[in-house]
Amino acid sequence: MLQISGTLHIKENEIEVNAIRAQGSGGQNINKVSTAIHLRFDIKASSLPESYKLKLLELSDQRISKDGVIIIKAQQFRTQEKNKEDAYHRLKTLITSVAIRYKSRKATKPTKGSKVKRLNSKTKQGQLKQLRGKVDF
Repeated sequence: MLQISGTLHIKENEIEVNAIRAQGSGGQNINKVSTAIHLRFDIKASSLPESYKLKLLELSDQRISKDGVIIIKAQQFRTQEKNKEDAYHRLKTLITSVAIRYKSRKATKPTKGSKVKRLNSKTKQGQLKQLRGKVDF
């Protein structure tokens, strides 16, 4: 069971984890041992709340396929256990990023004092520029 928050968790049977061979250099070990982890999580078939599902499907993340499946490939570490932990952690951060609600912005108007201050600075700058003109003798 993957614990997302205090009340939200995902069952192990909803997450498909496969061990695959990692890419890149690694000597002879890379050809023999499957240390990379390929994690697949189907958003639509999961037990997540409907609001989470909708927000996840709206994300423009390259890890989410058109079918609504999150695909995470973890191959940063040399051991399979660490890569599995890393994949679970990345899935958890992706889901928690959707849970954050941002405050809506309230439209405000500038104060009277700030308007006067702005206009005074504009006139002062204009006068300064006039003084830079040609001088008549």
